[in-house]
Amino acid sequence: MENQDPAVVDVIKESGESTLEKAKAKAKTKFDQFVNVSLNIAVTGKTGSGKSSFVNALRGLEDEDDGAAPTGVTETTMVPTVYEHPEMPNVKLWDLPGIGSPNFKAKKYMKDVKFNTYDFFIILNSERFTKNDIMLAKEIRKQKKSFYFVRSKIDNDMSSEKMKKGFDEQKVLSIIREYCQKNLKELGNPRVFLISSCYLDEYDFESLQNTLEDELPEHKKYALLQAWPVCSAASLEKKINMFKRMIWAASLVSAGVAVVPVPGLSAACDVGMVVLFLTRCYYAFGLDERSLTRLSEKVNKPHLKDLAKSKFVTAIREKALTRLQASAALAAIATVEYLFSLLPGVGSAAAAGLSFAATQYLLREGVNDLADTARVIRKEAGLASVH
Repeated sequence: MENQDPAVVDVIKESGESTLEKAKAKAKTKFDQFVNVSLNIAVTGKTGSGKSSFVNALRGLEDEDDGAAPTGVTETTMVPTVYEHPEMPNVKLWDLPGIGSPNFKAKKYMKDVKFNTYDFFIILNSERFTKNDIMLAKEIRKQKKSFYFVRSKIDNDMSSEKMKKGFDEQKVLSIIREYCQKNLKELGNPRVFLISSCYLDEYDFESLQNTLEDELPEHKKYALLQAWPVCSAASLEKKINMFKRMIWAASLVSAGVAVVPVPGLSAACDVGMVVLFLTRCYYAFGLDERSLTRLSEKVNKPHLKDLAKSKFVTAIREKALTRLQASAALAAIATVEYLFSLLPGVGSAAAAGLSFAATQYLLREGVNDLADTARVIRKEAGLASVH
């Protein structure tokens, strides 16, 4: 019963209708949260601190890509601007107006940007944090929202420091971190994350992800993990484990249609569930062409895209997952499922059990296939170690 919820064990122990219905209700709630939960991330800070580039990086985009938030040395954001995640439209990143004005009023700013819209705030600065940053953080705290300080453009600091004799990267990072925290001490020594929007696999980007995971409610964590870029082997494994744990819910939800005695209906609905679930995996694991192109260019290995040729990757790209469902074994299960659904008394529960088994099998095969493909690509890119 690897990676399964206790509800599944209950169903297997007891095939009664009441137990099945309770498990299905729980599964439906869980799966609905997994697929539909919203996450609104506010990104704010001083003009020129890299807010728009940070928003683009979280969306898996380069600044020059179509649909990217506009960047520039002057303030390009005059009102809160929302950017949907390309593959997770329920995850929205909000590029808020800059807070560099000498007449900045935190309370008015929070009202103007409609602070209740956001799940948490990320406050960026590419130099030192200022009184405006502190005033905003205090107001956010007063409104019982969470905030996280990000010192951006760390790669620029490293480039200039590398020119100096005796350069020590960790020492430079410690100095920058301590300097930032010194300016924020009246807030109680909050953590500062050192980040480069150009190099997400370096510095503190993964630490920020881990912190958000720890502090977000569970259902919001689903959205974060699905949308957050793969920045390390460890972050990929977290995504894989999340999808594996969710298979039970997807399978039980699909089993619900088996109680309707119409040949082919359950199989057709199962396909819809399988397509949605595995397509989310495909994007979350970074197997789409845009993610692979970005990775290939970064490590200068154009052939990485050629490694994404597994049967499930190919099926998703060709929108041909229905062909996988139509295998002889699964077609036979669908037929037996229909026959069971016509039997009085045991029909519904037995048919649902078969639907559960069929969908669970297909989802396990799919997640493992996509996970293995993603691991192979990261290994070939020289990014395979889990830390």
